[in-house]
Amino acid sequence: MTATGAAISYASSPLPVRKDLVEAHERAWQRLARAGTWWTGAERVAIAAEVRVAARCRTCSEQKSALSPASVSAPHETASELSQAAREAAHRIASDPARLTKAWFEKTLASGLRDGEYVELVGVVVTVVSIDSFCRGLGVPLHPLPAPLAGEPTRYRPASAVLQRAWVPTIPASAVGGAEADLWRPGRTGNVIRALSLVPDEVRQLAELGAAHYLPFERMMDPLAARAIDRMQIELLAARVSALRECFY
Repeated sequence: MTATGAAISYASSPLPVRKDLVEAHERAWQRLARAGTWWTGAERVAIAAEVRVAARCRTCSEQKSALSPASVSAPHETASELSQAAREAAHRIASDPARLTKAWFEKTLASGLRDGEYVELVGVVVTVVSIDSFCRGLGVPLHPLPAPLAGEPTRYRPASAVLQRAWVPTIPASAVGGAEADLWRPGRTGNVIRALSLVPDEVRQLAELGAAHYLPFERMMDPLAARAIDRMQIELLAARVSALRECFY
């Protein structure tokens, strides 16, 4: 593992990598090592390690190919001392997210994982999968995971979060304000972002990463928004990746 704050390098990349992407990845790795809302830094890095193990886990592979993942009961390969519920969640979300069900989610919570812990775990999984996929796409080695930092989780739970259509409580767009006023413009957000709002810091983290990988949220509705490629090319690539990743959207 690298020391937290060590520069992330794409020097071996066959293609140039924008400076803002490198900086966004460095900040994401630094946050990964720090205590979050419900998990310590050591636990967050352990979740990241489980995400990487899931890529070669035999049980994950068998579940992915089975008609029903519930038919495979073998334990997952593991890289940490996280609880069984946390390991199961990290592996399933990383390896077979399209077939997660509410029944599976409720079983996961019944096994001892709290809803806030689950939401933060999702945020960590998405961060690691996003950056690791970026590395694989370039054909460069995965970045060593950061060394965890000491500290205790804040255990902050926004009072405005309520159970609506999602499996976990979320902050209604009409209730955004106070400490969460920066999350999005009132009345303008997507459910895919609001889904993590029970843990506001995960929304902030993924919004920053998404702004570097794709577009800032406030520019998504602009048909002329572009980067090195135009908006039509951006959307063609985004749609293809979403289809390959079996994204519900």
